[in-house]
Amino acid sequence: MTVHTSLTQNCKASSYWLDDLQMPPSLPSELQKSVDVVIIGSGYTGMHAAIETARGGRSTMVLDAQDPGWGCSTRNGGQISTSIKPSFEKLSKKYGPERARAIRQEGETALEWIEEFVTTEALDCDFRRNGRYHAAHTPEHYNEIARNAETLRKLEGIEAHAVPRSEQRSELGSDVYHGGVVFARHASINPAKYHRGLLSLAIAAGAHVVGNCAVTGIKNEGHRFVLATARGEVHARNVIVATNGYTTGLTPWLQRRIIPIGSYVIATEPLPKDLMADLLPTNRIASDTCKVVYYYRSSPDGTRILFGGRVSANETDTTVSGPKLFTDMCRIFPQLEPFKVTHSWMGRVAYTFDELAHTGVHGGVHYAMGYCGSGVSMASYLGKRLGQKVLGLSEGKTAFDGLNNPTRPFYKGNPWFLPPVVAYYRRRDRRQYERAAIAAE
Repeated sequence: MTVHTSLTQNCKASSYWLDDLQMPPSLPSELQKSVDVVIIGSGYTGMHAAIETARGGRSTMVLDAQDPGWGCSTRNGGQISTSIKPSFEKLSKKYGPERARAIRQEGETALEWIEEFVTTEALDCDFRRNGRYHAAHTPEHYNEIARNAETLRKLEGIEAHAVPRSEQRSELGSDVYHGGVVFARHASINPAKYHRGLLSLAIAAGAHVVGNCAVTGIKNEGHRFVLATARGEVHARNVIVATNGYTTGLTPWLQRRIIPIGSYVIATEPLPKDLMADLLPTNRIASDTCKVVYYYRSSPDGTRILFGGRVSANETDTTVSGPKLFTDMCRIFPQLEPFKVTHSWMGRVAYTFDELAHTGVHGGVHYAMGYCGSGVSMASYLGKRLGQKVLGLSEGKTAFDGLNNPTRPFYKGNPWFLPPVVAYYRRRDRRQYERAAIAAE
């Protein structure tokens, strides 16, 4: 196979985060035939739910079709934000100001809570409150996000301040953007180390975690659930579905409400210290205002750039996405052109039709999913709340409870509309970039 010149000869198709990760704890291969709680999906949502229910005294079994944490929980960019995409104004028009404020506050709560959790549980996962630089790809977008930053500060108490283009080099070693906004409380994490820590906590609490055991059917018999799996039948009092971007026809109602989207990431080879200091002088995580967003950061040891985004209208192979991401990265950071990519991988996130996470109960089955690409803290937080709900605790209540979970006519989980939408927005983003660049000359 021909290797693109931007990729190293032995470029890995696996997540950078898996390098040097310690061996996972020993897991059982046999199923428990009858338990209080079965959790389908072993990512952040499933692990946090398992920790809660197991610590709450319920016999708990986690099942996954792959190895635990195989999905996006170990493949994401390790960026933590407040997770709520719709603005207060947009949510107010739909739900009223009180409910809108409560929904927006859940994002802040999740962000604060995850730091408290990591600290209390003493998880070794490189958690840092280094802040985010959100860059504007046109002057118009800068004016918009600068106004929004002031609104967020006044109305929601969110720490945010605008950085004009003339001062941008203090935050980012690039001249393609037109200023940006700093969100001082946003954070970074090593997602695989974090997941490994959650897995260990769940096992220590008594959860029975079984990988490579797909659930093929769920039957609600009223007083119990009967689950068909690749290794036999299981009975449970409660079932939690925590499959997010990997939701299948096992739960067709949920599948119709989830839009799976591939998110692609690359890692550069180790870079000189002075270059890293030039690219990310404050070591913040970064994103931009493109509709098809790019996100990037330094590795926890400060030696590499990890750069992610959507590079094509259709899903593609990581040997194809890697060179494309490299080209896009070098458009932002021309300083990186002499270097190569050592890792190129992808994971599936889940969007919803209203850009909100959703949690609830359908057909007696508890669920939480649809984090819209910002799920490290929210997936964890709603997983904990799911566990509390199953335990019958009032603390499990969230502002997302009872929200209408929309779908579209004839949609069954295959996002046929995604390629033309992504292609349109990529072209629009590029035209806006080019017009802004010409105007700046």
